[in-house]
Amino acid sequence: MILPAEHRATPAGQPRARALGLPFAGRPGRWNAITDVPGVQVGYVTLIEADHVRTGVTAIHPRGPVGTGDPVAAGFHSQNGNGEMTGVSWINESGTFTGPVAITNTHAVGVAHAGIVAWTVRHYPEVAEMWLLPVAAETWDGYLNDINGHHVTEDTVIAALSATSSGPVEEGSVGGGTGMNCYQFKGGSGTASRLVPFAGTQYTVGVFVQANFGDRHELTLAGIPLGEDLAADNPMSEHAAHSRVAAPPGAGSVIAVVATDAPMFPHQCQAFARRVTSGLARTGTSGSHFSGDLFLAFSTANSGAFRPESGTLQKLDFIPWEHLDPFFEAVVQATEEAVVNALVANDDMTGRDGHRTPALPRDRVVEILSRAGRLT
Repeated sequence: MILPAEHRATPAGQPRARALGLPFAGRPGRWNAITDVPGVQVGYVTLIEADHVRTGVTAIHPRGPVGTGDPVAAGFHSQNGNGEMTGVSWINESGTFTGPVAITNTHAVGVAHAGIVAWTVRHYPEVAEMWLLPVAAETWDGYLNDINGHHVTEDTVIAALSATSSGPVEEGSVGGGTGMNCYQFKGGSGTASRLVPFAGTQYTVGVFVQANFGDRHELTLAGIPLGEDLAADNPMSEHAAHSRVAAPPGAGSVIAVVATDAPMFPHQCQAFARRVTSGLARTGTSGSHFSGDLFLAFSTANSGAFRPESGTLQKLDFIPWEHLDPFFEAVVQATEEAVVNALVANDDMTGRDGHRTPALPRDRVVEILSRAGRLT
């Protein structure tokens, strides 16, 4: 089977996991990205400056910018709470959130929250007139990035929110994922999607991850443990062994955003978010105590049903619970592939204080998996 160009490489030409022949279950959408869900847009600002700034902001509009005032059904799950995602108290209370999502580094999550407010006030002041509880999330990039330097500003966030688009999504060291590490290789931003038919309609499930988690020995690709074979060249491990303040192996966090156009109740969205755990586990992680693993899922269906000004009875369409298993499978499959895409679409990076993270050695991975008979 000939892969579409968008499934083989990112817009900037970085290889994606399928270009290596890695096998994945399920049928991806046109772009194999979260933007396959109609209306969803993704944008980045990437900050790579001098030898110490390696960070940025990722922006996701669930309904595109024009849908900022139309809440989506949503659910949240924390696999491990050593991290931050704002707005989840209201998501747990109401089963909804309004407006865009921003993902950045740990010490800029408050700036990202304020930047969403500033962007909304500038572009949709009528939405900001009531109150805003933005969703801003983070993972820690302090190994490669000067995380205490306040390099992400409100203007950075506003620029990312204004730079979103549909279509193919760049992956690897971009946006909030710029300074992130995954299994002690270079990690960052990754995405994938799956198509799920139901009752004569084809729906889409898309996943976006900011991958910054995992110890090298855990890494598993295509069901084959690779940690021992790829143990060499691990500067992060060496740094941790000789520093009293370094984060332990496996620390770092992962943020996952799951989107679908299938009609869902909020509790069903929460069930989607819980399935991210299974997708991550396919790549080997056991979920470190020092990792903030926070997952958000939303449905773009039922447009207008959650608007606060409606003042009338509302009705929701939804997929019956008994028919959700194919959707759960889609979440798991897309999550696994999104993580692997974040690893594959990357290069070595050197950052603050000369800290270096190697890229996943793609040729070595192909050699090992080919020998194991696991490549398509």
